[in-house]
Amino acid sequence: MSFRVGIITVSDRAALGEYEDHGGPALRGEASSRGWEVVAEAIVPDEIERIRAAVLSFSAQGCGLILTTGGTGIAARDVTPEAIRGIMSVEIPGFGEWMRFRSMEITPNAILSRGLAAVVERSLVVALPGKPSGAVECLGFVEGALTHAVRLAAREPTSC
Repeated sequence: MSFRVGIITVSDRAALGEYEDHGGPALRGEASSRGWEVVAEAIVPDEIERIRAAVLSFSAQGCGLILTTGGTGIAARDVTPEAIRGIMSVEIPGFGEWMRFRSMEITPNAILSRGLAAVVERSLVVALPGKPSGAVECLGFVEGALTHAVRLAAREPTSC
């Protein structure tokens, strides 16, 4: 299935232009390699309202899948999960659990990740790590469930 995708990089430094965004381009490349259409991209600071506004904007633009990268750790400014939880209708715990479980094979620090997935309006939102390789790996870990989840979030008929 081809998805309309929005990608949001959550980073104070990248939003200020002090740091070159690598997570967004890494996810764009992965999305393109899977035949998904990236229709919206943004870089926002680690601020709950800015993250929420970007997610809601991308959902309104018809992005069935919204990928965020960054803000899922335990630092004081990491607020992506809180931002998403404040506007979601349903959280999907299995995504975060599976991403952490599989990532533990790569690094013990994966246990600190607060990545998650949720339904916001009619979009599936997946919050991925800020490290580009971690974001790409975690996307790969959950890829098998994306088609069904995106269809359910969009309230489309499914075969299961």
